[in-house]
Amino acid sequence: MAEAAASSPTPPAPEKPGGDRMTAGRPRGSMALALAIGAGGGLLFAWARLPLPWMMGAMVATTAASVWGANIRVDHRLRVVMICVLGVMLGSAFKPQLLDQLGEWAVSIAGLLVYAIVAGGLVTWYFRKAAGYDAVTSYFASAPGGLNEMVIVGREMGGDDRVIALTHSARILLVVMTLPFLFRLFTDYAPPAGLLPGGGGSFDMPAWDWAILTGCAVIGPLVARRLKVPAAFLIGPMLLSATVHVGGVTQATPPGLLVAIAQVVMGTGIGCRFAGTPFRDIARIVGVSIGSTVILLVLGVLFGLAVQQLTDVPWFVLVLAYAPGGLAEMSLVALALGRDVALVATHHIFRIGFIVILAPLAFRLMRRTGRV
Repeated sequence: MAEAAASSPTPPAPEKPGGDRMTAGRPRGSMALALAIGAGGGLLFAWARLPLPWMMGAMVATTAASVWGANIRVDHRLRVVMICVLGVMLGSAFKPQLLDQLGEWAVSIAGLLVYAIVAGGLVTWYFRKAAGYDAVTSYFASAPGGLNEMVIVGREMGGDDRVIALTHSARILLVVMTLPFLFRLFTDYAPPAGLLPGGGGSFDMPAWDWAILTGCAVIGPLVARRLKVPAAFLIGPMLLSATVHVGGVTQATPPGLLVAIAQVVMGTGIGCRFAGTPFRDIARIVGVSIGSTVILLVLGVLFGLAVQQLTDVPWFVLVLAYAPGGLAEMSLVALALGRDVALVATHHIFRIGFIVILAPLAFRLMRRTGRV
């Protein structure tokens, strides 16, 4: 990897932090203002009974504020804590009967691998032709998953890390904003009454359950990071939580209010990725990303319809499992829509694994053979 970086031209330094607002060492901006805007957007969406209100409302409100020049940010440490909470919440959706479905999932996971390859190839071509991105930037911006990993590796390979980060952020934003409304239009989904997310527990659960859930949130990331698992702060707690729930150790779930707060932080974090970036850059990247998102979603529907013929999984659930909107985000969409969260989350874990492991290897192979 270091040799590839040395032999590639060094990309120009970005003028603004853009996609690094959440991860730079000491980013400037007001986190209190960001969370206030995000909470206000979430409350408005919840009042209007819109899908996935706390995350989508926060995401839309802070994205708008970022475009209008608000100096906002989300501290990485707060985001990590809330991601752990969401991981435990998503793991609680795994039930003992899950073990009977694993064989059937192998078929849809194989379809997911084919989808990732086809989608990545088409979107790479689209970015080259429609956006004029260079080959390296196009490749790593098109990978349907692994935002942080693709930004890091893409920069080392000579790509424009700011464009890669913003393109992935725009993709997540557009996919998460689109799918819940499409489900509301074309399926029998109706948002639940009440302000808090459905399926959450309460703060007065027994101390034993609190200890188990807290242990999943604390121990899960430590083990996952030790094993170098991608998205360790989400996947670690989720897998440990899934283990104790499938094993029947507990059936408790994190309180609904805590889950709503975590969703606000997640949505706010997505919106803050656009802070500090000139409006013309945001408009151009979002405009280009609309086309790539259409390609990804149309392919997701086509693959969902095809794989449905080989399994008993409905095509629209497979669309959620294939759509590259982020593991946490798409799992939350599945939770909000009352769909099979375990299936969706498991598929997205495999998707991230495919992309993080195979995409850099495939790029190095193509570079050696002179294709890029």
